[in-house]
Amino acid sequence: MKRIDFWFDCISPYAWLAFNALPQALEGISHVVDYRPLLLGGVLAHWGQKGPAEIAPQRDWTYRQVRWLAAQQGVVLDLPAEHPFNPLALQRLALACTPAGQPGPSRHVVQALFEHVWVGGTDANDPGRLAALQARLAPSRDPQSPEVKAQLRASTESALQQGVFGVPSFGVDGRLFFGSDALPMLRAALLGDAWFDGPAWDEAAAARPGVLRR
Repeated sequence: MKRIDFWFDCISPYAWLAFNALPQALEGISHVVDYRPLLLGGVLAHWGQKGPAEIAPQRDWTYRQVRWLAAQQGVVLDLPAEHPFNPLALQRLALACTPAGQPGPSRHVVQALFEHVWVGGTDANDPGRLAALQARLAPSRDPQSPEVKAQLRASTESALQQGVFGVPSFGVDGRLFFGSDALPMLRAALLGDAWFDGPAWDEAAAARPGVLRR
């Protein structure tokens, strides 16, 4: 059985698309998915990046592309009233709902969090909506507790240590796969594609001298 880490932040429409496509990508493969919340803002800051919604032309393209991709997948994707927004409350809620001894929340919880953002086109941080979501999910811990806050920081740091630079990211067998469009590649690796047994994976990432922009 393969164990797969799914690193996510509810702010990402690509993570929502990947969440919906994941069952088909893993069909027929014995697996367990560990859903691992992180803070995308912290990841981007660590690597000195901006999010796609923080660059005006890229933001316009991102929203158009994800709406098209959602239509192709048959997935509801309504742009929230405000985006980007601060996903801190949702990511903490995800961990507050995590059962003891588990690395992350259940798929049911993650789906509820994503739907809160991407279905309906409303404000993800509306206090009334957040309170209703928390009441429905009934977390076993207080999302605002020091314990949960520390756990989210630790989860983000763990992702960085494994080389995560964006979401969605998938970790399996010491390899990291990034993006919803990486799901076919992930499936191939899980099915034992011979390409992954040879030198190609490491050779592709070998350092090549060139100009570095500072």
